[in-house]
Amino acid sequence: MVLLLIKSGQDYIRIKDDEYLLSDMDKASVFPLNQINVVKSHVDQLNNLSFTDICVKKLVISEEDFAL
Repeated sequence: MVLLLIKSGQDYIRIKDDEYLLSDMDKASVFPLNQINVVKSHVDQLNNLSFTDICVKKLVISEEDFAL
């Protein structure tokens, strides 16, 4: 599975109640690849606000067996 997320410097972006928040990866908003236009729109908005070093990252999730 491949998801997209947005970063500002070392922090991740969480979108909650139409507000942009800095967060750790476990709280970041993620988007499937078919929502690339939504991601581009958020990046444009973030660039117009006080956020710096905005970039998009690809998060690749795989599943494998894990023995306890």
